Amino acid sequence: MVPHTTETVIAIDAMGGDHAPAHVIEGAFQALHTATRRFRVLLVGRREALEPELGRVAPERALDWEIVDAPQVIEMGEPPNEALKSKKDSSIAVGLRLVRDSKAGAFVSAGNTGAVLSASTLILGRLPGVGRPTIGTLFPTAGAPCLVLDAGASVDCRPRHLFEFGAMGAAYMTTVRGLARPRIGLLNVGEEEGKGNEATQEAYRLFRASPLEFVGNVEGRDILGGTVDVVVCDGFVGNIILKFGESVPAFLKARFKEFARQSLRGRLIGLVARSALRSVLRDLDYQHHGGVPLLGVNGISIIGHGGSTPLAFMNMIFRAEELVRKELPAVIQQQLQSAHA
Repeated sequence: MVPHTTETVIAIDAMGGDHAPAHVIEGAFQALHTATRRFRVLLVGRREALEPELGRVAPERALDWEIVDAPQVIEMGEPPNEALKSKKDSSIAVGLRLVRDSKAGAFVSAGNTGAVLSASTLILGRLPGVGRPTIGTLFPTAGAPCLVLDAGASVDCRPRHLFEFGAMGAAYMTTVRGLARPRIGLLNVGEEEGKGNEATQEAYRLFRASPLEFVGNVEGRDILGGTVDVVVCDGFVGNIILKFGESVPAFLKARFKEFARQSLRGRLIGLVARSALRSVLRDLDYQHHGGVPLLGVNGISIIGHGGSTPLAFMNMIFRAEELVRKELPAVIQQQLQSAHA
């Protein structure tokens, strides 16, 4: 496990994202300015690009942040593996090496997702017993949030990988949500045992033979129903679900405005329901969930949406600080040892 000091340090890819470095630095400023716990932020990126932004955002404030120079940037459209080989001093690689060398407790990036996934696995290494790391995303439900994973790290998965995703997801929900025994469901085309392809059928048997709280197969409608705490699927299906979920808030806003424009009665109803709608949409908004963690690597790596706003970066930093404080990798390793046993 990567050790950390009593002072939490978060390394953030200041060049990652569609609106970097401006939104990154504004988000870091908000995090440091409003945090209830003390931590430091290392802004990793091109010094000549970051210093003017620091002067613009906080010209007279002495905050607990500093720049770590990284002269290269991996662009959003670059092939991840080729970029990592040719750009060894990119903000992604430099930031992850800070975590590996115990100079930071966590790394946050809204940059090239494939590059962050590959670099995190290569530089931090995998935890013992992990075949493939996974990323999960929280979905709102009728009750407490539900973690869906994999959300895009592994398109093709073996049964063992699906089983490990469930174990790591349970460890995450124990760490973040405080659940003693998170309920795990395997996403399938039907609830009955024997449904699905060969991978899901074998994964079902692995879950059944484990000490995990496995409730069986679940269907797509169960994700928002709140019947389970962790939903397991391969990254192909999970990423489609994630992108569909991200489209829902904009769709609801558009339909709500259309309804309000149709009549005076519609406008009155819209005024009355606006507060409730905002609350519902907030639960669906990725900006409030603090990015998605890469589970299974020997360290903490948080992956954000490419279009992240300052609010999203602030919440990613808060989530990173929380996972460092709660020692997520150690909890995952313990859960995996128990599940494999």
